[in-house]
Amino acid sequence: MFSHTRRLAVSTAILAAFALVTAPAIAIAVPGTTPSGSPAHQLPHGLRDPFPQIEFPERIDLPDGFQPEGITTAGPVAWFGSLADGDIYRADLLTGEGEVISQGPGTPSVGLTVDARGRLFVAGGTGGGARVVDGRSGEILTTYDFGGAFVNDVVLDDGYAYFTDSQRPAVYRVRLGPGGSPTDTFDELALHGDWEQVDGFNANGITTTPDGKALLVVNSTTGDLFRVDPGNGHAHRVDLGDAELTDGDGMLRVGRTLYVAQNTQNQVATVRLDRAASDGAVAQTRTSDDFDTPTTIARFAGALYLPNARFTTMPEDDTEYWVTRLPLH
Repeated sequence: MFSHTRRLAVSTAILAAFALVTAPAIAIAVPGTTPSGSPAHQLPHGLRDPFPQIEFPERIDLPDGFQPEGITTAGPVAWFGSLADGDIYRADLLTGEGEVISQGPGTPSVGLTVDARGRLFVAGGTGGGARVVDGRSGEILTTYDFGGAFVNDVVLDDGYAYFTDSQRPAVYRVRLGPGGSPTDTFDELALHGDWEQVDGFNANGITTTPDGKALLVVNSTTGDLFRVDPGNGHAHRVDLGDAELTDGDGMLRVGRTLYVAQNTQNQVATVRLDRAASDGAVAQTRTSDDFDTPTTIARFAGALYLPNARFTTMPEDDTEYWVTRLPLH
């Protein structure tokens, strides 16, 4: 069990948020928090930290040997997927304590996101598909076989769940039913237009544009960012000037600000976008002495949280893994 000293009393608002997250139906009611990858809940850039009086753990320890990749949050609760076997781990960002809530299928769990009802949409990596997991009980609700090569990341938007494939020029689109419930219906959008498939990892992180009309997809190898039509897969390269997002992995958009984890470069790029995400500029890149291949990003209470996949370390059963807390500014 992991423990951290809470130096100040936890506010009633935070406790209420935690109760909502663990209740039968999750409703995100805490100001300033957002499920990563869920644009409907994203708040404008620059919103004040709603809990300035609370000291949060700067590092969240994960189980030895876990091999984390994806992260998603709802209030002070975070979920992580394991590359090793697909387990799902749930942690409390206030205390650092957590537990495995869902045993994996033996294939990776990569990017994931949580909806407003506490359902986790999980990209299945080399398993070629995805699954939907109850974020409280860990029960597997639905599984999908896309016939993919490496299903990497996911975002929810406008009645669909969209999944990237890093080895195929495609986005898989799952239709959602009433209340965002997953259905059995999915199709494949072929990426075309400005999209160029190259050797190595291609489509990786995915989110939505500020105007809510398109998807944003980063190509890890070329460093290009694309605005993708969610109806037909047509990709338009976002003009970032001379900047590149090489090794771009998970992404988090807050208003017109896009945060991109550049995994093996051990940094986070901050990109300012126009409303349509036709143009953008890399405003800054930041690193941390605590980084060891940060792969994905979620947000809570004025900070970014990034799991460290440690890709340059040979994974063993006793290899340590952790999550780094990085202030938004």
